[in-house]
Amino acid sequence: QVQLVESGGGLVQAGGSLRLSCAASGSIVSIYDMGWYRQGPGNQRDMVASISRFGRTTYLDSVKGRFTISRDNAKNTGYLQMNSLKPEDTAVYYCNADILTVGVQYAKPYWGQGTQVTVSA
Repeated sequence: QVQLVESGGGLVQAGGSLRLSCAASGSIVSIYDMGWYRQGPGNQRDMVASISRFGRTTYLDSVKGRFTISRDNAKNTGYLQMNSLKPEDTAVYYCNADILTVGVQYAKPYWGQGTQVTVSA
């Protein structure tokens, strides 16, 4: 089994920064794409940023220039550095990763439990 555990959320004032981490553990052979999603109250879950195994990144337009996604393949960990935070960034942030596990032919997506990010005005 695989677990994704997020950490680093919290309460911050507008203009502040937070760094989210997502640590994967279990019978992992390889991790392919990793991504961060967010879901605000009453909203759908949107992709915020993604990164391929080789470092190719994509971002939601509203976070470009403020958020940076990265990963450490040796540690099976992904990160989301969030700067210049705005109240509209308030949401539960979820980590997602496509993971190939031992004894399985294809990678499948896994989700973390979510971490709350609250940005006060």
